[in-house]
Amino acid sequence: MGIQTAGFNIGEIIFHSEHQFRGVIVDVDPEFQGTDEWYDQHTTNQPSKSVPWYHVLIDEESSMAYVSEQNLCSDTEDTEVENPMISDMFSDFDSGQYLPRQTLN
Repeated sequence: MGIQTAGFNIGEIIFHSEHQFRGVIVDVDPEFQGTDEWYDQHTTNQPSKSVPWYHVLIDEESSMAYVSEQNLCSDTEDTEVENPMISDMFSDFDSGQYLPRQTLN
């Protein structure tokens, strides 16, 4: 099976169905990019490594999670995510979505 298209976008607020937290997507990998050791230590339901994986700022925490698409769903709340790293990565919150900061690379 080839690489799948990501179902969620950077700046989108999601809900993690396995661990019951809200968050905002800051980056996406087309498939799992971690080590087998990390995977064995941090996953409980053995999600597929061949689906998109997301870097997510966790709501009401100062941390980030790395999660499989199969554990995510769209968030139904229309409220902002509270995480101190938000302002480093996003410029604004509009219509339930964060707008990424513009960078010059």
